[in-house]
Amino acid sequence: MSIERKVLKYLSESKNKQVLRYKGMRVGFLGLPDFKHYKYQTLANRCSDLKSKGYIKEMYGNYVITYKGELFLNEKTRTILKKFTPEKTENDPKDLLILYDIPEDKKTERNWFRRELRKFHFVMIQRSVWVGPSPLPKDFIKYVQEIKIKDNFKTFKLAKGFKF
Repeated sequence: MSIERKVLKYLSESKNKQVLRYKGMRVGFLGLPDFKHYKYQTLANRCSDLKSKGYIKEMYGNYVITYKGELFLNEKTRTILKKFTPEKTENDPKDLLILYDIPEDKKTERNWFRRELRKFHFVMIQRSVWVGPSPLPKDFIKYVQEIKIKDNFKTFKLAKGFKF
């Protein structure tokens, strides 16, 4: 069978399909990503993000993946942060003040930290100042040291607890 016939047969078989997809992304006839269905600004923003992270670089008007990008792409496991169960209740007096400054490059850990504080019945006073019941669980403190954010926050025991 000639290539022309194969192409025509493929198009005939897939004419009722609305969109061709591979791993959730629109693809064209040859299985290559079909970027025309994405907004230009969206693609430009993603390329800019990848470039600023050092995953791609621009050479002669084309984007090329870097070694760092290859490593990121081949990374098998993502950091899945532990979840903890609170030992205290909502009604316990809030007598522990936490101040933190977790850097931007640890955004995932920072967002995880905030979620865990909410689960521990902490209340946000300012963006990085929280108050809640003490003490924090020992396994939580140990895990925070493992993921290397322990040095980015301070805790203060309040003389008198209060309720909101």
